[in-house]
Amino acid sequence: MAMNALESPSTRPYLIRAMYEWCTDHSFTPYVAVKVDASVQVPREFVQGGEIVLNISFDATSSLQLGNEFIEFKARFGGKPRDIMVPIHRVMAIYARENGQGMSFPVSDSPMSNTVVGMDKLLKVSDTSEASDDSEKPVPPTPTRPTLTRIK
Repeated sequence: MAMNALESPSTRPYLIRAMYEWCTDHSFTPYVAVKVDASVQVPREFVQGGEIVLNISFDATSSLQLGNEFIEFKARFGGKPRDIMVPIHRVMAIYARENGQGMSFPVSDSPMSNTVVGMDKLLKVSDTSEASDDSEKPVPPTPTRPTLTRIK
């Protein structure tokens, strides 16, 4: 029996893994932007405007697992080790810190929202905050949110 489009598995985890591999193959730092809700396990003191940006590079994480349902890893925030767990459907974007290239994804408050409509767009991310070289902190607190610009 064939699955119809509404029943098919999400391509989001596969695209996230592909962008992660692209970043690491080219020595870029992969960042994920996450829309935080009760299902997201991150240090709340680093959440700004209901969102958090996480450095998921090899140097900033340990035990990284990019699964089909969750991104899970251990990282240090302000020197304190934390367990991080992000449901895949809460990932808004994955991009390279160095050049802003990546992908964005629609995020709905419904966990069943795995629709792929319009998510396969290559984007350029302009981060107006300063980059930090501190590899112990997955994400430096940023006063401004990255802005996404569509590249055609």
